[in-house]
Parts: sequence; C-alpha cells; structure tokens
Amino acid sequence: MHALTVPALVRALTQLKHILVKGEAHARAQGWDPAVLLGMRLAPDMFPLTRQVQIATDIAKNSVGRMTGGEAPKFDDTETSFEQLVDRVERTIAYIGSVPAAAFEGAETRDITVPTRARGDLHFKGLDYLFAFILPNVHFHVTTTYALLRHAGVPLGKADYLGPVGMGQG
Repeated sequence: MHALTVPALVRALTQLKHILVKGEAHARAQGWDPAVLLGMRLAPDMFPLTRQVQIATDIAKNSVGRMTGGEAPKFDDTETSFEQLVDRVERTIAYIGSVPAAAFEGAETRDITVPTRARGDLHFKGLDYLFAFILPNVHFHVTTTYALLRHAGVPLGKADYLGPVGMGQG
C-alpha cells in the first residue's frame, strides 16, 4: 500500500507546488496582485483556489494517517499567499514521506471511516479508500487549481500537471 499511495500523492503534490509557483510568478510578471488569483473560482458555488489547495493537502495527509492508523498533522486553514500555500504543500509532502512503509502493512483491508458534512460517514476498506476516494479527490483539487490558474492566463500545459514521465522518474 505504501508503494501505491506515497509516490502517487507525492507526485500530485509536487506538481501542485510547481503549478502554484508558476501562478505566482505569472501574476507578478503581469503586475497583478497575486491574491486575486487565490480568490478565483470556476463557478460561484465552488471553493476558491486557496481552498482547493487546502483540501488537496488535507485529503493527502489525513488519508495517510487513516491508512496507517496514525495521526496526521493538523493545519490551520489560514493561508493568504502563494508562499504560504507552497509551504503547506511542502509540509504535507514531508509528512507523507516520513511515514515508514511498514506502517502501511495491512492497510489494504483496514476499515476506514471518513466523516463528511454533506454525506455523513463514508466507510471503506483501505484499498477501496485509496482508489475510490483518495486519488480521485486529490487529483480533482489539483486539477481544479491547475484549471483556475490556466484560465487566468498562467502558461501551464499538460506537462506541468503530469511532471516527469518515464521509467524510474517519480
């Protein structure tokens, strides 16, 4: 489970960091207040960019905690700058990378409960949790961040989302 989970989450979050760095650089190059981009939404009923990043990192770190029976670090949702969001992503990557592979032993059949506001408690076995909840949700919020910045004119392409592709690259 470690091999299925950690590299995928680290890769997605590494690319999220890359996208954020490019977003801030583009805003500054255009003479824009970067905070304007942080408040962007694709639709009025969607969360803004800042919240997309917070959710992606929360799902990633909390899922590792749940899968290993450990406790993920708690982050306050107080970020108001690209720099703070990048720091949040880096702290999430550091936490995920610090969890030893042995902690994931038995995670594929572990009972996982995820509390939600809208849908009540969701119940999974570990493997289903990874493929039906963790990865789709993390990628949804990373993709939404990408789409918001791309819509704002940030020069992003598919390679910015995917990152290095090939054998042995991760």
